[in-house]
Amino acid sequence: MTRRFIVSVPGVPASPSPISNAVVVGNTCHISGQLAVYEDGYRAGTAREEAERAFELVFLIALEASFSKEGIVYVDLAFSDLDELPEVNQLYEELFSNRPARTIYEVAKLPFGAKVKVQAIAMKD
Repeated sequence: MTRRFIVSVPGVPASPSPISNAVVVGNTCHISGQLAVYEDGYRAGTAREEAERAFELVFLIALEASFSKEGIVYVDLAFSDLDELPEVNQLYEELFSNRPARTIYEVAKLPFGAKVKVQAIAMKD
C-alpha cells in the first residue's frame, strides 16, 4: 500500500521535530499531534483557545492531504489539566456534528507548557 508523507503545509508552522504533519495510507490520514503553535511559536491561552488553534492546524493538514473535516473519525486529546475538559467539550460539539470517536487523557507535561494537544485520524469513503 502506498504511503504519502505530508511534511509541509501552508499555514502550518514547520515542526522543530523530525516528523511529518501527517501520513496518508490508502484512504486513511494519520495527523500528528498539534499544539497552539503559530509562525512566531507557541502561544499560551485558555484550554479552549489552544484547542481552537490546534484543531485549525489539524483541519489545514487534513485539507492539504485531500481529506475533509467531516472525514475525521477519531480524535486524541491530551490535557495538562483534565479539569479544563468542559470548555474544550463545548468547542468539540461546535466543530463536529459527526461526533468522531475520541480518547481523552491527562498528561504530566506537554511541549512548551501547552494545555492541550490534538491529533486525529481522517478517512475517505
